[in-house]
Amino acid sequence: MSTEFLSMLQLADSFFPAGTYTMSNGLEALAKRKKADVKELQELISTHLGRQVGPADCCALGNAYECAKKSNLGGILRADWALYAVKLVEEVRNASSRSGANLVRCVATFSDDKILSDYNNAVSEKRTSGMYPAALAVACAALRIPKREAGTMFLYSFCVGMAGAALRLGAIDHVAAQKMLHALRPTIAKIVEENVNKPLDRLWQFAPGIDVVQMEHERLDSKMFIT
Repeated sequence: MSTEFLSMLQLADSFFPAGTYTMSNGLEALAKRKKADVKELQELISTHLGRQVGPADCCALGNAYECAKKSNLGGILRADWALYAVKLVEEVRNASSRSGANLVRCVATFSDDKILSDYNNAVSEKRTSGMYPAALAVACAALRIPKREAGTMFLYSFCVGMAGAALRLGAIDHVAAQKMLHALRPTIAKIVEENVNKPLDRLWQFAPGIDVVQMEHERLDSKMFIT
């Protein structure tokens, strides 16, 4: 068993203190409108992956990873800011930045990788946004986790986060959540394949319905999740 594989398990675990488990990505606001069934939740997650997380987050992750491998801090920052710029909802931008900062700060305590240290300093000094996908890319490069695996881990963790939010909101049970994650495997693999090697100038996202729901979450009087 490789240490890289163990590092991947460490970063993907909800025990890792990045804070991504506190996000519902608008699901909490949607749940206040209606109680969605498993099929609708799977369609919602697939839309997130295909219209936002894949073409934007995964693309930025792939570009930041390549730059990290080349010790190109400027390239990492460009990928970081490009992703920040397309995230229209302030609550989502800020949550991603906080999680990314938490991630890279934690990894920097047990990795002596120079580009990771430089990026961590840039985040700490507010010279970059510290978006979670970019931070994850730099951490994975430092820990020698391959790029495709990094992208797959990111998308799978996103799906787990949505499933976990649905579970805590009472929309599904544990078994239904696991069936849904199993069913999403081909979608995850396809979207990673389509986006992790794209150049940065092809980064995009377009899911206005999801954006509106996420904006509604910002205005909720009481919240279980931060997005």
